[in-house]
Amino acid sequence: MNTEITASEMRRVDANCGGIGLLPLQLMENAGASVACAIRARFEGTQTRIVVLAGTGNNGGDGFVAARHLLDYNPVILLLGRAQDIATEESRRNWAILENLSANLREIRDSSELSELELGADIVIDAMLGTGVRGNIREPVASAIDLINESSAFVLSMDVPSGFNPDNFEKVVHADLTITNHRIKEGLSGHPAVAGEIEVADIGIPTRATLIVGTGDLPPARNAGSHKGDNGRVLVIGGGAFTGAPALAALAAARAGADWVTVAAPKSVAGTIAGFSPDLIVHSLSGSYLTSDDIDTVNTLIRKHDVTVIGMGLGRESETAEAVSGIVRSNPDARFVIDADALHALRMPMPVHEGALPIITPHAGEFRMLGGIVSADLDERCELVMDFSARNHVVTLLKGNIDIISDGRAVRINRTGNPGMTVGGTGDVLAGVTGAIFAKAGALAAASAGALIAGTAGDLAFLKYGYGLLATDVIECIPDAMRG
Repeated sequence: MNTEITASEMRRVDANCGGIGLLPLQLMENAGASVACAIRARFEGTQTRIVVLAGTGNNGGDGFVAARHLLDYNPVILLLGRAQDIATEESRRNWAILENLSANLREIRDSSELSELELGADIVIDAMLGTGVRGNIREPVASAIDLINESSAFVLSMDVPSGFNPDNFEKVVHADLTITNHRIKEGLSGHPAVAGEIEVADIGIPTRATLIVGTGDLPPARNAGSHKGDNGRVLVIGGGAFTGAPALAALAAARAGADWVTVAAPKSVAGTIAGFSPDLIVHSLSGSYLTSDDIDTVNTLIRKHDVTVIGMGLGRESETAEAVSGIVRSNPDARFVIDADALHALRMPMPVHEGALPIITPHAGEFRMLGGIVSADLDERCELVMDFSARNHVVTLLKGNIDIISDGRAVRINRTGNPGMTVGGTGDVLAGVTGAIFAKAGALAAASAGALIAGTAGDLAFLKYGYGLLATDVIECIPDAMRG
């Protein structure tokens, strides 16, 4: 496993810890305490003057905790900003504790206050920005970085040196020691002149906690300036043997935020599918089931859409299987969510895809049919799904009472959902939601968010309908599930 972690992945993990009861306040306490321990180990017994420069975000909160654990050194805590602007409840609480303890606190509201300041410190704790850097460094942090770099103090950066960006080092703290939380942040180890010595602090996040999907996996809010089509065009290919399945997938994709949803279905069922909702665009194919005669038409539609969700209600005619195989093979750049009957047309391993990996959404029986092995042990099941995905060049979303998702390199666990979702059609809903998110996200992220949202929507529907819930009830709950 890669020992580095990206800033976005760390934010995902942090957000999801709350969902399992591991509170941000606990993580902040552990991060700050680890820094205090490192300072004591290196400087115990010496006359040491400590200055903490803290920002208004969670990195600053980590610094407040470190300062509290080092109060016997009488540290000076400089807040880069106003106390009333501290951004999170956890950081505000730790600032208040320092106030109650009559710590040496000072608010730096303007960079001119820094120009008058001589740090005169033996140790500077940099807790200004962490991994939250966006764009250019603003004042007064920019001047504080210069002040730190001009000082002769031993500089300890918390998590990452403030201003650190693997692609831009225009304004960044040069640390002697970086104590990074949980795992080394991407790019740190390649820049010793900036990061200095690196130590990893165990802040109490077990490996299992990093696997569980949660609010950190939800897609970001859409751009307020976006236009029709910017948020995804999804093509659903299904129907023939059944009519409801592709309609459910399409309606789920629309509820999950896709701007444009088209259903391509055999002529025998196209009219019926169109009658389910005026929100659906239905393209009629030939005959009573999908055949190779439809491939050219379907390929044209695929090129006009961002994602293709295929399989719901297609049936298992041999000609249909040949058509599905031909469609997938002839569109190596397209994004596919492959479900239900289309899974029976696949031959593993899949060819190496030139675009994003295709997402397959089998239940246990379909997974075995594809050559996968299912274990009752959760850890072993995760390893088996990850190995299967790597060997077959797919992202697998293995449906079950606990969903397992993997792209062959990482694995995710989804615990949302309930026994009421054994009702027909919920798998079609999952495929549609996943397709909508896949239009704007990577395959692993889309499969993870799709499982989370569909399961959460099912849980919300269960609260109202119990075991009488229907797939359409799950669809109606998708918007609430996406709010987190």
